[in-house]
Amino acid sequence: MEVVKVLHMNGGMGDTSYANNSLVQQKVISMTKPITEDAITQLYCSTLPKSLVIADLGCSSGPNTLFVVSELIKVVNQLRQKLRHQSPEYQVFLNDLPGNDFNTIFKSLPSFQKKMSSQLGAGAGPCFFAGVPGSFYGRLFQSKTLHFVHSSYSLQWLSKVPEQLESNKGNIYMARTSPPSVLRAYHAQFQQDFSMFLKCRAEELVLSGRMVLTLLGRRSEDPSSKECCYIWELLALVLNEMVSEGFIEEEKMDSFNIPQYTPSPSEVKSEVLKEGSFSIACLEVSEVNWNIYSNDGGYNVAQCMRAVAEPLLVSHFGEAIIEEVFSRYREILSDRISKENTRFVNVIVSLIKKE
Repeated sequence: MEVVKVLHMNGGMGDTSYANNSLVQQKVISMTKPITEDAITQLYCSTLPKSLVIADLGCSSGPNTLFVVSELIKVVNQLRQKLRHQSPEYQVFLNDLPGNDFNTIFKSLPSFQKKMSSQLGAGAGPCFFAGVPGSFYGRLFQSKTLHFVHSSYSLQWLSKVPEQLESNKGNIYMARTSPPSVLRAYHAQFQQDFSMFLKCRAEELVLSGRMVLTLLGRRSEDPSSKECCYIWELLALVLNEMVSEGFIEEEKMDSFNIPQYTPSPSEVKSEVLKEGSFSIACLEVSEVNWNIYSNDGGYNVAQCMRAVAEPLLVSHFGEAIIEEVFSRYREILSDRISKENTRFVNVIVSLIKKE
């Protein structure tokens, strides 16, 4: 699986699109708002830039893409009014992998800018947008040009499926039945990727530049703990059932693994300290229910997961099985959600580039 080519959320505005199935992600962004607002406040008050450059990495498409940007600009606008300063000009870079639905974002920009203009009022600086396709596990921007980097629910995705996962038969991710070598391979890939991410951003941020990163993670130090792996284990149950019934070849199942790692706070802290370019202003953990809707949890969570995982499944198994997979997945999710306390764990870290 070539992750850069196949990893993207479902585009468009249809029933299975990410745009219409990303309320969990929106809830998480709202929960981290106090940390994000504090970071942009500290940045603005300490540097007072005439031009403020913001990058959102792993922006996807849909309502969440511009939600963070609008909140950041509103905070800065209030600050500059309070301080009686002239408004900075804003440059916003929206980054994701090349397969992302950038067209839908671009089509929404005129109405977004009109709305922002009326909300900010007279005197607010212009806001310029640019799409930046490419992997954030490499350089994306010129040296020392960014002031603020935001990324939510993106950095748990790895640059590639770890190597030497042949022994992970019957699983599609780290699981309780995965051999120790599989857990080590996933962790090593995370370390390599996250370190590279920090190194690249350190080159692109100005001195005292800020980053707020939210990753899907875990509290436990056990990488195969239920709190981070359960949602994929339930999908593996569906796929194994379909193998036993002849819908899916066993060989296909055994060679499919999700390119994701959900770190603990201590693992995030360890990589930041080891790479050395950033100091940690804040490191927190939060939780959000799998189902934040009030009705039909199984359907809603299955749709949310489909918006995220369908392109990976289609590239490996083909389109023919997709409807059946998610029909069965919905049933299993409905059953588990009704009986168990099912939550996603989020690790949030606010970083400052060292001088």
